[in-house]
Amino acid sequence: MTDWKRLAECVRVSSQWVTLIGERWLCDKGKELEYWRVEKVDSVIVLPLQAGYVFCVKPAFRPGVGCATLDFPGGRLPDGKAPREIAPVLLRRELAIPPEAVIRLEPLNSEKWLINSSFSNQGLWAFVAEIDPAFVIPEAGIGKKALADTAGCSQLMTHLACLQCRAVLMEWQQRGTRTD
Repeated sequence: MTDWKRLAECVRVSSQWVTLIGERWLCDKGKELEYWRVEKVDSVIVLPLQAGYVFCVKPAFRPGVGCATLDFPGGRLPDGKAPREIAPVLLRRELAIPPEAVIRLEPLNSEKWLINSSFSNQGLWAFVAEIDPAFVIPEAGIGKKALADTAGCSQLMTHLACLQCRAVLMEWQQRGTRTD
């Protein structure tokens, strides 16, 4: 562990979802450095499963990458809400799956995963939702449906640009909970 000392916060610009912070730090070599970082509100991502398939939502435009990307249902965690409370809201909003159609909702992580770089900090909460096979997911919201086996997940991975969605799918795969 290095001995760094925060000297001052020079700038703080906050909104509901993002805070931009400019700081001066004294590094372990005695040099004063200026750092800028973004603190984002935690995210929740839900991996929906139904009858041996994994579902992604219709691609949505992402200004940060300048194109539409394929993703799992996800969104920001509002202040004062628990991640488990938000997962059914995301399924309803993005795939029109009502809470009563969710047979099981299991967290993939018990502590938030840190999505961290020298410029940006955020936490990620991930869930797997098993959807009642009798419920028909409206086609209008589905961007991609892939078999929940090794081949299907590998193929789906080639279409996921979002690193967080890829991490959720890989974590689920590593746990050996695929259908093959």
